[in-house]
Amino acid sequence: MPRYEFRCRACGDTFEVNRPMAAAGAPATCPQGHADTVKLLSAIAVTGRGPGGGAAAATGGGCCGGACGC
Repeated sequence: MPRYEFRCRACGDTFEVNRPMAAAGAPATCPQGHADTVKLLSAIAVTGRGPGGGAAAATGGGCCGGACGC
């Protein structure tokens, strides 16, 4: 299940909520009980490591044809 990060505007607390993607835009209440929260954009890193932990093979497609190993 995806994890979404929120920040409370009232107390400044940052917290995470696990919920289905269908409920991604639903409001969340902070752990302190405040309702004025905003969903944060989170950056994730995805690496394409091949077998054995080495660099990904230069074949197989990917988002840009595979030449960069993404």
